[in-house]
Formats: sequence, C-alpha cells, structure tokens
Amino acid sequence: MKIIIVENELHLAQSIASKLNEQNFETEIYSSTKEAMQANGDIYLLSTNMPGQNSDQLIKKYKDKIIILMVNYINNDTVSIPLKLGAKDYIVKPFMIEELIRKIAHYQEFQKLKKKTECYQTYIDNLLKEITLDISMDSISTPLVIETNYQRLIDKVVFEYAKTKNKLLTFIPLSQNNWKEKIAKSYRNSLLYLTEIESLKKTDREYLFSNIKQYEFIICTTCELECEFTTISLNTDSKLYDQNEILTIDDYVKYIVKAFQYKFPDTELSKKLGISRKSLWEKRRKFDLFKKK
Repeated sequence: MKIIIVENELHLAQSIASKLNEQNFETEIYSSTKEAMQANGDIYLLSTNMPGQNSDQLIKKYKDKIIILMVNYINNDTVSIPLKLGAKDYIVKPFMIEELIRKIAHYQEFQKLKKKTECYQTYIDNLLKEITLDISMDSISTPLVIETNYQRLIDKVVFEYAKTKNKLLTFIPLSQNNWKEKIAKSYRNSLLYLTEIESLKKTDREYLFSNIKQYEFIICTTCELECEFTTISLNTDSKLYDQNEILTIDDYVKYIVKAFQYKFPDTELSKKLGISRKSLWEKRRKFDLFKKK
C-alpha cells in the first residue's frame, strides 16, 4: 500500500512518512501538487495550505483513490470545496499518527466493500440479463407477495425495484435455519427479499407473517400462498435453464435450441440432444425457433 504525501513543509512530511513506514506503509513525498500529478499511489495525504498551490486538478484526477486532506484550519477552500471535488476526509494539523491510520483503515475497508458490491452487481446483472420484464417498477408497492413459476424472474423484479427506488436490499432464503435471526438483525429501512417460503411449516409461516408487518418486504413463492398481504402472479413461458430446477423435456429442448442453435449446425445439435433432425425441425416449428437469416 503506497501513500503519497503532498506537503511543502519537508520536515513535517518526513516525520509523517517515517511513522507510516513503521506501520509497513510505503511512502513517497512531493512538495507540490504539480509534481504529485505524476505519482501513482493508493492513498494521497494532501496539504491544502500550500501557498500558490491549486490542488483541484490533483483531487479530480485521483478522486477514486483515498484522498485525506491535511489542514491547518477549516474553511471552504481548505475543506468544503476539496471534499465536493472528491476528497474523502480531512485531518487537522497537528495530529496523532494513530488518528490518521484509523482514517486510512476506515476508507480502505470502505473501498473494499464498494469494489465487492460493484463485483456482485455486475455478476447479478449478467446472470439475469436474458430475463425481460413486462412490469413497471412504479406499479409495485410493498409489502408484496409474488407467486411465480420461475424464481429468477422475481429476482430480476426485486433487484430492478431496489435499484430504481434506491433501496437497501436484504436477501433472506427461508430455508436457512437462521432466517428469524436475519430478519431481526436487518435494518428497519431495508427491503427484505424472502424466498423459499415453501420450505416452512405452517407454524413457521404464521410466525413469519406476524413478525414482518413492521418491515418492507417482497416474498417470492412458487406455490399458492394464503396471507393477508397484497398478492400478484408473475409467470413466464420462457424459462432459463437453472441447475436447481428440474425442467420438462420440452422446456429443456427449447432452452438448448434457443441457446445453441447459432453455435452448432442442426446435425450436431440434434445429435447432442439425442433426437433426429426431423424431430429437431418439429421442435423448432412447435416453439417458433427457426434461425434468423
């Protein structure tokens, strides 16, 4: 982890660098923002009290990194404007090195969580990209129970709804033994997404319904569910193949033909399916899956 120190008071910069080196950080010192524009670090400690120096461009360039301002006093120029441009935090001189390290650790953890969230969001978007929705997010109001023949369809609905409404989402599979504890520990202003209610016994369902009234939630169920909450049905005829689901023969053939008909010639595709080319043609006609020229 490399820390770039931008400070024109050389003695102070060296003192900070020495203490950070003792904590196993690598450091580089620059006496001006112009020189630091070519630096390549993970964290930037930037003095905003250097006469004749403009730190705006440096902050804009490295705003995705951790920038902590080192200030002698607090005003618009030293703190407010740099924070708006992308700096993460500030610390007032003179400061204890322990306080600086605590701030660094906090923002390191924040960045790690941010990158994890971005990774998971990219994965979810890719996983659900083939599913199309015929429902407007504005037509959804919670609490809500959605009956479906395909859970991934509701996954897409819930993630899109949470994104559109800027909701913090808490996913709780009710097949897990600790689902009661997860509900109790969830944030009051988060949206609960509850699945696999089919796995609950009648007494557990009654417990669930009596204890989630104070929460905002969406329940996904693949069976009919009797409850006091608003219930809608969302089904699809075009399921995607899911390892956790047993498809009918027709659904499986339909999925394979749709997914691979442009990757294999009909002779090889029918061979992989274990059917004749004539049967493959009949399946294409049945499902209206002829190749587009």
